[in-house]
Amino acid sequence: MIRTFTLVSALVLAAAAFAQAPAPAKVADTAKGKALVDDKGMTLYTFDKDTGGKSACNGPCATNWPPLIAASSAQASGDWTVITRDDGAKQWAYKGKPLYAWTKDTKPGDTTGDGFLNGAWHIAKP
Repeated sequence: MIRTFTLVSALVLAAAAFAQAPAPAKVADTAKGKALVDDKGMTLYTFDKDTGGKSACNGPCATNWPPLIAASSAQASGDWTVITRDDGAKQWAYKGKPLYAWTKDTKPGDTTGDGFLNGAWHIAKP
């Protein structure tokens, strides 16, 4: 009886810890309104050419627009999903849209990538 209780307690605690896992990004205010930002406060973006939960930004594109990389053990939760990139790396997606930073944003709150490439890049909105 004690072992069963201990095992059940451990499973409940593990489930609670997973449910409270921090989101891979947070919400911050920018000059263009609320945006998703990474752990350094840098604005995150989505790309119109991404479809079906797959990244179309690879090679030189990913050098300029670094993907929000997820740990190989990362788990989807709520609006957050994990996709597999062409190079095999894992990337976070929000509401099915892969997320990226922009190398030309130099400080938290910058939004210089919004509208880039004839409007194909957008601030990731919560």
